[in-house]
Amino acid sequence: MTRRGMAIACAALLVGCSHPADPPVLETVAAAPVTLDIAARGELKSAAAAPLQVPGPQWAQRQLVWSVADGSWVKKDELVARFVAPQSKLQLSDALLDLERNTLALAGKQQELDVNRDKLGVDIAQVDGELAIAHRYANAGELALARDKILDAVQDEHFLGVKQGVLGWQQRTASERGKAEVALLDAQRATNQVTADQRRADLSALEIHAPHDGMLLLKADWSGEKPRVGSVMWAGNAFATIPDTAQMEVELQLPQIQSEGIKPGLAVELSPVGAPDQKVESKISWVAAAAAPRGRESPVKYLAFKASMPAQAMARYHWAPGQQFEARVILLRSDKAITVPNIAVRSQGGNAQVSVMTGARAVERTVQLGVRGPSRSQVLSGLTPGDRLVLLAAEAVPAALPARGAQ
Repeated sequence: MTRRGMAIACAALLVGCSHPADPPVLETVAAAPVTLDIAARGELKSAAAAPLQVPGPQWAQRQLVWSVADGSWVKKDELVARFVAPQSKLQLSDALLDLERNTLALAGKQQELDVNRDKLGVDIAQVDGELAIAHRYANAGELALARDKILDAVQDEHFLGVKQGVLGWQQRTASERGKAEVALLDAQRATNQVTADQRRADLSALEIHAPHDGMLLLKADWSGEKPRVGSVMWAGNAFATIPDTAQMEVELQLPQIQSEGIKPGLAVELSPVGAPDQKVESKISWVAAAAAPRGRESPVKYLAFKASMPAQAMARYHWAPGQQFEARVILLRSDKAITVPNIAVRSQGGNAQVSVMTGARAVERTVQLGVRGPSRSQVLSGLTPGDRLVLLAAEAVPAALPARGAQ
């Protein structure tokens, strides 16, 4: 056999031994009842939780001496926590002592002013009398008195007039200075009184009472520690919350990539984790404006949304705030709709396209999508029942993968 003949024979043998081309994976389009949903998880919270703060004026120091246990059920007006304020008590004692000192100082100053005023009054009266005598003798005729007596009287009149002026100045100065000193003591007393009143008010605000019925949930501080007996706290800081169980909701989260189509009004099936038999139906009541990361550890963004919890279910199952819930968000529920697997849909120029078998050839077709689920999407137009949709092209099918779907 020639070399050419041998080559032809080998080629024929290879062709005879090759596998036939695998067919594409197809699915026959049909309009049928369909439910598109997506699973989410979240926490039961109150939509109207009453915040409880450490009582007292801002930044006053407190020490917790008693509190009901975290998660306890409390009634309206029930005492839930009691504090002590040793620093405020000491400050009140100091303020009361300063008030007593001020009272004694004011009484002593008033007595001192009265004595000085009386002494000056006596001196002024004596000078007035002596001045009157000196004035009479200074104006007497030369025949009545000797000339040296008249000269002495004139000198006495001048001296006493100066002394009278000095005493008058001392009287006015003492009066003004006394008023200033009394005013200073009055101001100090007012300051001490304000301090004492503040400390009394401070010490009168050492208890927390429940504003309504509910479960007390202690608030953790920045370090994650919840209040405990002996803790030093500051007035105005968060102490606990009492969720209003008549207004409960489940706050859910979904990765941003899975959150398309989430909007208010969608139906949600809710059940506690581990208790699928306690299932209730609700609706999405709120959706966040934008997705956001849940922490610094991961850059993945999540979309937050809420679903209200029926009050009847809360009363029936006795659920507690903080419980974890599983949710099934119903994106689409229809008695008759066309859906296709998401793996069959491609985006081309802003349009959604699929491949449809026409005879033995795959043809691209533009479709209009409706609701998109995590695995399938609704098709509003572009496909009709009976179309053979290409899920996986022939060249992408492994040799061991059998064809699926109706042919």
